[in-house]
Amino acid sequence: MIGTIMNVVCIIAGTAIGSLLKRGIGEKYQEVLFTALGMCAVLLGTNAFVHNLPKSEYPVLFIIAMAIGSIIGVATRLERLKEIGKKKGTGEDKGNRPSLADGLTTGCLLYCIGTFSMLGPVMEALQEDHTYLFTNATLDLVSSAVLAATYGIGMMWAAPILFLWQGMFYCMAKMSASAISPELMTELNIIGGILITASGIDLLKLRNCHTLQMLPALLVPPLFFLAKYLISSL
Repeated sequence: MIGTIMNVVCIIAGTAIGSLLKRGIGEKYQEVLFTALGMCAVLLGTNAFVHNLPKSEYPVLFIIAMAIGSIIGVATRLERLKEIGKKKGTGEDKGNRPSLADGLTTGCLLYCIGTFSMLGPVMEALQEDHTYLFTNATLDLVSSAVLAATYGIGMMWAAPILFLWQGMFYCMAKMSASAISPELMTELNIIGGILITASGIDLLKLRNCHTLQMLPALLVPPLFFLAKYLISSL
């Protein structure tokens, strides 16, 4: 769990840095940092897609998965999680007075809900690939510094929550490693690449891709391969 540990360390370090910068981090510095990270995310996602698509035995599965996943995301209103985070983060309920509880809500949603944080532990468990988690750690280093500058040192409590969240995905992947075929991982990498590219576009503020509501697309390939296995075993 090297990637997860690195992610936790970056959140703690970012929180410490942000707490020291009590006046906050300048907007122009935030903007340039997130622009740089957005470009990296776009390149990582594009590389994952281009590298894995030729290996796919079902070249239209990712299209079906994205369509179904997006419909599920809209129907279940997953975007509400982001809106809750924004509302808490701006202090709309408490006259714009920063609250640690609000900050932790924002931080946990930001750190835990995303392609890097959910697919990264799976990649690490099955392929010893730390790329997604190291990228996520860098993003969280910046995000935690920005949040801690507003909410204080107590934002470190988000670190153990992230550890448990990513640890759950890591353990689940380890326990079911024999059931996860290379073909399934190829499809997950293709869809993950699309979602990571979309996250990068969001960071660059080129377009709101509503990445959060597309996350259910990651569930479609496992269900497809499970259905295929059940049908073949009849």
